[in-house]
Amino acid sequence: MQYKGAIIDEAGKMNNFALEPKVYVDEQGDRTGLTPYAELLNGRLAMIGFVSLIALEVFTGHGVFGLFRSL
Repeated sequence: MQYKGAIIDEAGKMNNFALEPKVYVDEQGDRTGLTPYAELLNGRLAMIGFVSLIALEVFTGHGVFGLFRSL
């Protein structure tokens, strides 16, 4: 019985070790890390958070820590 990718030694014993994966280069480019899109999204989310904190303080009269203190 032959298994795909199995190695048989000269004594007829099958090698039971895992096969090494094939190494390849991802041609699609770098999709993680400090990409221009990631930096743009990070800036937009920071602006939304900052405006939300200002709106919270305007509408409630308390900052974030003031709301925690009143609980």
